[in-house]
Amino acid sequence: MTQLQNDEVRHSRFGHSFVIRFSSLVIGNLVLLAFFGLVVTTRAQSFEGQYYCGRGDTEYLRLLDISRRMFAPDPQYQNISMLYTTNWNGFVEGETWAAWWIQNSYGTTYSALPFLHEPYVTFLQNAQDLWFDQMGDGKRSYDKRNGPTVAPNGCLCDAAMPGREIYWQGDGRIDIHDWAIEFTAAGVVMQGELLLISRDTNAISRYLPKLERSVNFIETRRGTNNLFLAGPAGNLLAPSYAGWKKADGTYDKAYLAGLSVNYIAALDRVIELEKLSDNSQKAKLYTKRRTTAKDALHQLTTSEGYLIRSLDPDGVKHGVYGAKEHGYFETSPNQDAVAFHVVDDAQSAKIYNKIASIPQLRPHQFILPNYPAYDDMYEKQEGIWSYGTWINGGHWSTCEARMMLAYYRLGKFDDTRRSMQQLLTFADNFRLDNPLTKCGSDVYQPTLPINLCYDSFGPPAAMVRGLFEYLYKADELILIPHIPPTITKLQQNFPIRFGTKRLFLRTHGTGPMTSVRVNDRKWKKLTRDSIHLPYDQLADANQIEIIFGNDVTNSDPCPLPTIRHDIDPSRTSGNPLIARETRVLDFCTRMDLAGFHNNYERTHAALVRDTIDVVFERQTKIASGEIKKLSAEASQKAADKSYIDAANRLYDGLDNLLRTYKSSAEPTKKKIAALWN
Repeated sequence: MTQLQNDEVRHSRFGHSFVIRFSSLVIGNLVLLAFFGLVVTTRAQSFEGQYYCGRGDTEYLRLLDISRRMFAPDPQYQNISMLYTTNWNGFVEGETWAAWWIQNSYGTTYSALPFLHEPYVTFLQNAQDLWFDQMGDGKRSYDKRNGPTVAPNGCLCDAAMPGREIYWQGDGRIDIHDWAIEFTAAGVVMQGELLLISRDTNAISRYLPKLERSVNFIETRRGTNNLFLAGPAGNLLAPSYAGWKKADGTYDKAYLAGLSVNYIAALDRVIELEKLSDNSQKAKLYTKRRTTAKDALHQLTTSEGYLIRSLDPDGVKHGVYGAKEHGYFETSPNQDAVAFHVVDDAQSAKIYNKIASIPQLRPHQFILPNYPAYDDMYEKQEGIWSYGTWINGGHWSTCEARMMLAYYRLGKFDDTRRSMQQLLTFADNFRLDNPLTKCGSDVYQPTLPINLCYDSFGPPAAMVRGLFEYLYKADELILIPHIPPTITKLQQNFPIRFGTKRLFLRTHGTGPMTSVRVNDRKWKKLTRDSIHLPYDQLADANQIEIIFGNDVTNSDPCPLPTIRHDIDPSRTSGNPLIARETRVLDFCTRMDLAGFHNNYERTHAALVRDTIDVVFERQTKIASGEIKKLSAEASQKAADKSYIDAANRLYDGLDNLLRTYKSSAEPTKKKIAALWN
């Protein structure tokens, strides 16, 4: 099954790449063909997309397919391949945001990790290395606005780029800002999740000590009440939080609910990594810390079951909705507590019910961070600080992603649907900007011809992950299916990662889960609502079929994607992209013949090939009217150019990397450099 896995991760779509992918399927995977089905069955209410097919709620299936399309080169929609930078051979926040932020990437990265494949995983790791390679060590001095200071050992950041990391929220009155304390917890969640999915022992050995430093840093903020103290702008969606305003008008630390929630989520992952590394004593230590932190959450919980924003040391509560003072509802700690299973099902339902009872939190479908306006910021409510513009009532897609995971956990499929539908109103116009102003209804940078930020891919990523949740543990992966009852058959035509294993998922029927089959064998490791997949009991490729209700038949299989050969007449030898694609195709062939089909460099080259292919496919579909032009000519030109720019950046990045291999001491790298040249 190896050949299938390797070609599948290239997200190949047309031309040479798709023929390679399909031929590997035919040669080595007759079982998979039988699983997916060879016969196309025509029935009402059926949907056949590139990444999803099924029967029933075709609109929901279409939204799922579009969501997954945004994580591969696509002729119609902006996608994450457009956010590659050669500066560090990885992802960047956006053209106008030349760094890598923790708070902005959180929702997208966490949601996308199960189905993110090479070279995207390397791109993501290279971006996150900007945080972990430059993390605070308690020794190095860095300049803050009011002079040099030393970041605590284990402290992460607001944002980073090569040679610079900002260890506090970089906007507002940074002279009074606390360290990036809740940011650090979120960074640990993302890196911990990445490691649990990959199960790469070398990577775990490298990063786990850094994650330990980070959680130990957060632990220094534990109070005697087992809550955690953070000062101004120490919260994740900062700098909206001012901490504790004392009687003398200065600001100090308060007990921040979001810090407790995300620290618990971080510990969940560190504990599993310690188990995976046979560090039983450390696992016990972090388990004790997690237990006491969870037990203390009741101090931050209202009688209605939702979490407040913060608790001052003098007992004043912030974020009790309807209170005379600080009577706003704070969304982030609540949605994160549900999304990351920090609270149980009963409390999760109470949190959702409270959110649903406040329509002003979702005036344009997307969740806002708060309603009404904050009355406890350190800034006046004007300019970007006015309600509905930025961190005070503005919308952030990174938060929407975690809200959508919460919707899925609670079976609120219509909320998930509406969220993705709302995102498409921006995506259809190449306006994937962040934040969104006017309470989530307009872009932050309207004067640009098009917009693109990594945050904006959070909702489509969550649309995909939420279907099965994917809870990664040291020894198993737990699936918790959340399939809308309006969908009677669903098939994912792409793999989910678990170490070196690949999972292909399919469901049919409605109602309670009644049986599961793995590689056509009845699977017994399941509960009423979850499926347990021990790592050592899985094959390299696994076809997982989940049956709901009494639908025990398999009479209506979905077909495999159609083979499409690239015969685009718009390609001419004079186009510089053709020369680059020819070189890339030759390199892929030489890599395969040399036995390097699995290597990262091969996947990067295949992505270059696919991004070039979509340039021409897009031109053809615009010419035929299959893809509508944008209303503004400047926007259309910028959108078309963004495809060419993405292909060239990815090519240049690969070329730059392989040039460095010439002088490498590693024989494999030198050989790959020779194959490129």
